[in-house]
Amino acid sequence: MGDIAKGALVGAWALLVGWILPTTINLAVLCFTVAPSLDGVTDATRLRPTSSVGATWLLVFSVLFGLILNAMQSPLYRILEGYLLWPQPLYLRRCHRHQRLRTTLDERLQLLRLEREARRRSLEAHEQETLQRLQTSSDLEQWRNRDRTRGLIQRALLQEQLARYPVDPDQIAPTRLGNAIRRFEEYGHDRYRLDTQLLWNELNAAAPEQARRQVDTARTSVDFFVALLYGHAIVTVVAVGSLVAPKADPVPLIVTASVAAALIPVWYRTAVVATDEWAAAVRALVSIGRAPLAHALGLALPKSLVEERSMWTLVSKFTRIPYADPAVALDRFRRDLEPQETQPPGTAGPG
Repeated sequence: MGDIAKGALVGAWALLVGWILPTTINLAVLCFTVAPSLDGVTDATRLRPTSSVGATWLLVFSVLFGLILNAMQSPLYRILEGYLLWPQPLYLRRCHRHQRLRTTLDERLQLLRLEREARRRSLEAHEQETLQRLQTSSDLEQWRNRDRTRGLIQRALLQEQLARYPVDPDQIAPTRLGNAIRRFEEYGHDRYRLDTQLLWNELNAAAPEQARRQVDTARTSVDFFVALLYGHAIVTVVAVGSLVAPKADPVPLIVTASVAAALIPVWYRTAVVATDEWAAAVRALVSIGRAPLAHALGLALPKSLVEERSMWTLVSKFTRIPYADPAVALDRFRRDLEPQETQPPGTAGPG
C-alpha cells in the first residue's frame, strides 16, 4: 500500500508541476492583461481571479487545460522534436544542418584534445595526420583561435553541447530538442543493443522503483517548460487577436504579446538544457534495469558484453516481428525458472 501511495504522489506531482502549474501561469497572464480588453465581447471580468468566483474558475480551467495538455503531450513533443507537421524539405534541411553542427563540434573538441596531447607526447602517425587536417580545415577557421583561449569549464560546455546529439549520425533530428531527447532514446541500443523504445514498458515494470521515480521527476522539468512554451504561444495569439476588440487597450496587449513571444525561445532552450537530467535518469534506468528485465523475461544476463548485445538484439527482433524459426537462437540465453512454491501436503488451498 505504501508503494502504491508513493507512486500516486509522484504521478500527481509530475502532473501538477509539469502541466497544471504552467497552465495556471498562462491563464493568469491572460486574465490580468488580455481579459480587460474583451469586456465588450464576453463577460471576461468574471474570470479575473480578483474574487473568489474568479479564483475558482481559474483553478478549474487550470486543472482542465492541464489535463488536456498532459493527454496531448506526445504530439506536442513530436512537433517540437520535428517529427510532426514538418514539411519534408524543411525536415531534411534541418537534419543536414544539425549533422554539420555536430560534426563541427566534434572536430573542434578533437582538435583541442590533439593539440593538448601534442604538448605532452609525440603523436602517432594517424593522430598527426588528423591534427594537420583539422588545423588547416576551412570549416574550423572561425573557431580555432577562439577555442584555444577557452578554459576548462568553457571546453566542458562544448562537450555538453556535443553530448546533446545522438552518437549515431543517422539518428540526427531536425531540432535541438529532438536531438537532446534522441540521444538517450538510442542509449540502450548503442551500448547494449537494447531497444528501449520498443521495450520501454517492460523495462519500467522490471526496473527498481527509485530509478523509475528519477526518470519521472527529471522529465517533469522538461514538461514544465514545454507547457509554458505552448501557453505563451497561445497568449501571444490571443493578445494580438484582442487588438481588434471594441474596448481593446493596445498598450498592455502589445506588451503582453511581445514579452510572451520573446520568452518562447527562452523556454525552448531551457527545455533543451533540462533534458540533461532526464538523459542521466534514463541512462541509469537502462544500466541498472536491464538485469532485472532479463530476469523478468526468463533470461540470464551473459557475462560477455558481446553476448549480451546479441541477446538484446534477439529479444528486440522477437518482440518487433512475428515469430520465425530463427528466434530459437534465443534459447541459449534462457535461464532455469525457479520452481513454484508448493503447499505442504494436507494444507487446504485458498478459498
